[in-house]
Amino acid sequence: MIERLETGARMSRIVKHNGMIYLCGQVCADATKGITEQTQTMLDKVEALLLQAGSDKEHMLSATIYIKDMSMFAEMNAVWDNWVPQGHAPARACVEASMARDALLVEISVVAAEK
Repeated sequence: MIERLETGARMSRIVKHNGMIYLCGQVCADATKGITEQTQTMLDKVEALLLQAGSDKEHMLSATIYIKDMSMFAEMNAVWDNWVPQGHAPARACVEASMARDALLVEISVVAAEK
């Protein structure tokens, strides 16, 4: 069975299937801020969605991070490293990418297991 939460015309924010949770790409709460705050508020949104879906940060399996400019990689990683529970880092990729809006600096897509 496939369960879709917060489904719109273009996408679902959460899709659950066979004990797996897929989150759509998440961006920051305020694109006028710098990379540190954009990363933190983006991860806060991921955490809230995981909890809504019946999971948490310790059950993340993979994360794909899209960053506007690799010159911000270290600053983004500082926030990421403090957010991920020690010993529970998911498989991760980080790529430089153009963003949907010019002010966005970072976006993430996450796959997790249900608790």
